[in-house]
Amino acid sequence: MRRIRRIAAAALVAALATTGLTACGDDDGGGGEGADATSLKLWHYEGANSAMGVAWDRAIEIFKQEHPNVTVTFERKAFEQIQQNAGMIINSAEGPDVMEYNKGNATAGLLSAQGLLTDLTDEATRRGWDKALSPSLQTTARYDDKGVMGSGKWFGVPNYGEYVMVYYNKDLFAKHGVTVPTTLDQLTAAMDTFVAKGVTPLGTAGAEYPAGQLFYQLALAKADRSFVDNYQLYKNPVDFKADPLKYGAETFAEWVRKGYVSKDSASAKAEDMGTAFIAGKTPMIVSGSWWFGRFKSEIKFDWDTFLFPGNTLNAGSSGNLWVVPANSKAKSLAYDFIDITMRPEIQALIGNNGGVPVAADPTKISDPKDRKLIEDFNRVSSADGLAFYPDWPVPGYYDVLVAGFQGLINQSKTPDQVLDAIAKPYADGVAEIKRG
Repeated sequence: MRRIRRIAAAALVAALATTGLTACGDDDGGGGEGADATSLKLWHYEGANSAMGVAWDRAIEIFKQEHPNVTVTFERKAFEQIQQNAGMIINSAEGPDVMEYNKGNATAGLLSAQGLLTDLTDEATRRGWDKALSPSLQTTARYDDKGVMGSGKWFGVPNYGEYVMVYYNKDLFAKHGVTVPTTLDQLTAAMDTFVAKGVTPLGTAGAEYPAGQLFYQLALAKADRSFVDNYQLYKNPVDFKADPLKYGAETFAEWVRKGYVSKDSASAKAEDMGTAFIAGKTPMIVSGSWWFGRFKSEIKFDWDTFLFPGNTLNAGSSGNLWVVPANSKAKSLAYDFIDITMRPEIQALIGNNGGVPVAADPTKISDPKDRKLIEDFNRVSSADGLAFYPDWPVPGYYDVLVAGFQGLINQSKTPDQVLDAIAKPYADGVAEIKRG
C-alpha cells in the first residue's frame, strides 16, 4: 500500500554518513535556475489510475504543451524505493529534477536539514502557493534548520490532502439495523450490535499502519491542539502514561477484548484490511482517503464514509510533497511543473477522480460522494483539525508503533507495556533531533 509511512530515516542517515554525500547542485534560490535547461526528469509513485496519477499525467501534458522544446522523462517509482534510498538517489547523476516525496520530520525534514532539497520559499511567494494553501497544510511544506516541520523555509509543495475517516458498508448497516454514529458512545453501541449478531465490526491491520492510526484516532478523542503541538512539534514533553495516549491504548485494548477488533488482525497487512472491506466482509474500517478512489472503482455494494465520531482532531495532513533536489539542473522547469499541479483544472481532476485537492471548488466536483469527501476534508482543515500521523515525530517510529500495537491486538502486552515500549524511542528520537 503506497501510503505506508515506513520511516527509513535512520538508514538514510547512515548512508549519508558512509558515503559522505553533500548537496552538490547550484542553489541560489532564484526563479531563473536552470532556465536554459532542455530536459526535465520527474519521478512519482502514484498509480496510473489513482486520482493523483490521472491529474499529474494531465499536468505533464500541459507542461509539454507550454514547453515544446523541453524533453520530459517521467519514471514511476515504488514508494519504498524512494523512501529508503532518497538521500543517495537525489545526489546521483541519475536523480530527478522534481519528485514526489513523503512529508514529515523524518523524511522531507531530514533531507532539508541535510541540505539535499532546494529552498522554495521565494517561489512559494512569487507563485502564490502560500496563499493557496491553508496554514495547517503549510505545516508539512515548511521546515526549520533542524528539519522540524511547521516553521522556517519551504522545502516542498503539496497539491492534495489526506485524512483518516471511517469507511462503512451501508448494506451491512441496513441488514443489522445500525445507523451512522455521530458520537463515540454511538459508535461503540453500533459495534455492540454487530458483535451480538456474530459480526466483527471493525477491520484493521496490525502488521502495518492501520492499527497505529486507529490508536491515534482514539487518543485524539481526548486531545487538543496543544497535545498535537507537543507530540509532533516538541513544544513540551509528552507523558505517555497519561491521557490522551493512555486513553488511546486502553480503549484499543478494550475494543479487542470486546470483539470489536479481531485478534487475527495482528498479522494482517493494510492490503488485507482493504480487500476484506472491498469483498463486503467488514462493516467498517478506520483508514485514509488514499483508499477512496480504489473503493469507488472496485466495490460493488453501497458504501460511504463519515468522520470519526465526536473527534475535532483527526489524523491527516497535506499529501506528499513535490520537492526539488538541491542538485537539480532544471529548477526553473521544476517550479513551472509544480505550479501547473496547483491550477484549477488539475485540482478538479484530483477531486473528480476520488482524491482530495487542496485548492478546488467543491461545486466543480460532479460526483456527490467525491464532493462529500472534499467537503469533510475542508471542514477538518479549516478548523485546524489535522493532527498529522502517529509515526511522524521521530525516525524509525513507524516500526516501533507496528510492534507495539501488534502486541496489543494479540494481547501479548498490556496497554502499560505498550506505552512503555513506544515512549522510550520517542523520547530518544526527540532528544537526538533537538541536539541537531
